Amino acid sequence: MGTPEFAVPSLTKLVEAGYPPVAVATGPDRPRGRGQEVSPTPVKTAAREAGIDRILQPEDVTDDRFAETVADLEPDVIAVVAYKILPPKVFTTASEGAFNLHGSLLPKYRGAAPINHAIMNGETETGVTTFFLEPSVDTGDIILQRSMPIGPDETAGSVHDRMKELGGEVVVETVRRIEAGTVDPQPQDDAAATPAPKIHDDDGRVPWDAPAEDVHNHIRGLSPYPGAWTMHDDTRLKLYRSRRADGNGAPGTVLEADDRLLVACGEGAVEIVTIQRPGRERLDAADFLNGYPLAPGDRLGTAPSTES
Repeated sequence: MGTPEFAVPSLTKLVEAGYPPVAVATGPDRPRGRGQEVSPTPVKTAAREAGIDRILQPEDVTDDRFAETVADLEPDVIAVVAYKILPPKVFTTASEGAFNLHGSLLPKYRGAAPINHAIMNGETETGVTTFFLEPSVDTGDIILQRSMPIGPDETAGSVHDRMKELGGEVVVETVRRIEAGTVDPQPQDDAAATPAPKIHDDDGRVPWDAPAEDVHNHIRGLSPYPGAWTMHDDTRLKLYRSRRADGNGAPGTVLEADDRLLVACGEGAVEIVTIQRPGRERLDAADFLNGYPLAPGDRLGTAPSTES
């Protein structure tokens, strides 16, 4: 059970390892992309390519009919990767248990956005965890964990792409251990749990009054999606890549705007490497500055109407 690109390696590696699912559950076909053409989920596309004919696409996973359909399959194991929160009436249909792949080293970063929050908090290590499903989200007994480093300038997108491959390997190993009866489930320490809630639009606002390290982590932790943002006058700018730099000034003040874009933070400064204005493509800062009026002394962070 899974929907986005993150879940695809788990499906394909299961097939390659000799564990082709009897069925795949994924999200409904939706309008996607700029053209908003109705198209299948990445997992549905991968399932078709793998020759899996039974594809379930419930609008509502709490519907009794979905639970009945899953039960009729008589599953031994349900593997869940980036799917909806399942009710017990669904995940208890698996005779050997249902497990989830989570993008953190649980109990750290329970929630919908573990990769983003780990990077925004400056973590240098993350990983993946498989755990048996329980009614409470992300709290079940741990089956298997694997760690991976986070580079000092790495973005959420880069970590995501590496993690989905590691996650696929761990899903296969988890199924092997369940089949062999060698799983030794370990309870999570709830006292050590940290939250990783869904990212909302206002969470993307760049906190220029924070130290440069925190601003840099904020930008890369939200890149490429949903993207960190700041205001320049009435224009909302999205920032996708940055690097720490030397410089001082009032937070949000543009210090350089020629071959590079340097902005002061609460402590130190950051160089903005990749930036985008509404309706335009992402550009390197030098190219962006050729067509957008930013000058030393300009302030980023608030529109004129809200400045004190």
